[in-house]
Amino acid sequence: MAADVETKPTVLVIFGASGDLTWRKLVPALYNLSLDGYLPDRFALLGLGRSAMSDDALRQHMRDGVDRFSRRGKTEVKAWADFSLRLAYHKTDGAEAFATLSDRLVALDKEWSSRALRIFYLAVPPGASETVAQKLDAVGLARNDRTRIVIEKPFGRDLASARALNLSLTKIFHETQIYRIDHYLGKETVQNILAFRFANILYEPVWDRRYIDHVQITVSEEVGVEHRGGYYDRAGALRDMMQNHLLQLLCLTAMEPPVSFEDNEIRNKKVDVLHAIRPIAPDRIEQTAVRGQYTGGFVRDERVQAYRQEPDVAGDSSTETFAALKLFVDNWRWQDVPFYLRTGKRLPAKASEVSIQFQRVPHQSFPAMAVAAWRPNRLVIRIQPDEAILLHFQAKRPGPPLHLSPVEMHFCYGENFKIAIPEAYETLLLDVMQGDATLFMRADQVEAAWSVLTPVLENWEKVKPVDFYYPAGTWGPEAAEALIVQDGRRWALPSILPKVEEKSSP
Repeated sequence: MAADVETKPTVLVIFGASGDLTWRKLVPALYNLSLDGYLPDRFALLGLGRSAMSDDALRQHMRDGVDRFSRRGKTEVKAWADFSLRLAYHKTDGAEAFATLSDRLVALDKEWSSRALRIFYLAVPPGASETVAQKLDAVGLARNDRTRIVIEKPFGRDLASARALNLSLTKIFHETQIYRIDHYLGKETVQNILAFRFANILYEPVWDRRYIDHVQITVSEEVGVEHRGGYYDRAGALRDMMQNHLLQLLCLTAMEPPVSFEDNEIRNKKVDVLHAIRPIAPDRIEQTAVRGQYTGGFVRDERVQAYRQEPDVAGDSSTETFAALKLFVDNWRWQDVPFYLRTGKRLPAKASEVSIQFQRVPHQSFPAMAVAAWRPNRLVIRIQPDEAILLHFQAKRPGPPLHLSPVEMHFCYGENFKIAIPEAYETLLLDVMQGDATLFMRADQVEAAWSVLTPVLENWEKVKPVDFYYPAGTWGPEAAEALIVQDGRRWALPSILPKVEEKSSP
């Protein structure tokens, strides 16, 4: 967080204030920002919804959310009393609702004797974003230098719909006013990829095709679709996770060094990566992309049901709950280095990691017995859980015989920094208030990401999947293993798993 940047008087207007996102994430994040002194003295949160609700009812509901989900635990009595006075509710049902909202914002400006920054956070279903934007424009709340709009993912469901939404929004707002939010980019270890690469000289000289054999990016989840069956069955893993989270991790891993850390410079470098990704030929889909759907099984020794038995999921659904891709970045740094990406639900562990495996040494001069357990060097950036950076290398075992063994050096956030790590939404909300768009998706970046996946989406919508099932509690369908084994490699197990389990993976 950029604590040295002054935050202007701010009104945050949340559309969908009674929803789960506001209750579990947004208000707990704002409460923590308040405790840490990041909110301006003149700050107001206006929760909007269609149902009738008093200010006190909103405050009590939000306190319950903070008590349950804040990283600090239960609210402090005085701190909550001070913070809750900034919360109010506004009903949006009725023809005059947005005009009344405009009047209320004007009244706040008069009360504060200031032209406050106005942030409109759209915590609403994807299809409602365009409608809300148009209504804001109709009452004069869109095009001015103090308005910002925050839009949650998914941003479109394919390239055509993303382009159409971008076109609609940019007719109302300037691009600099639009903050397309992906909470994954607010995670500390995701941001630390940039710090690790560009603040240290040790790795950047070997961060290319000469020394790196391949890169693996894994985002695995133990949970199923939970209460999101209706949405997820229309989306699937490719849209829900691959298009945003995993491609963003690929961009941060593969991007060129920026000239500065100005927001558009960083985003330019990420867009360059997306444009350099080798197009997926329609006749190469099966060699490049794998999908799967979980059946009944066991996760942590607990019996779980199949995806098709989940609430609001069609009984004959062919939606993928697992997706894996093999991508190439065609430029001087990465030519012919494969990037293997996988994500799925009901896998054995919750983990998000970037694993960079280096080339083998050019000549192995040690006796064969000494290197029986030898493995290539591997760098692991663990995003969650237990944020860490791990380096796997070789060392001599103690004792007279010469035997090399894989060992590990690690940096763990929890061990080195004795403070609670801010939640992603704390970072991102503060960035919106301070006008820092570094961690937000620009229009061309969204469209470039969809362009990468379009051939796969079109193929999967036309071709019915065959043998793509995997039991819950396993690492996906057999085809996912074949995707990487055909290149003489294997998926690395997440570093959070016991070491005895990790020995099965190179």
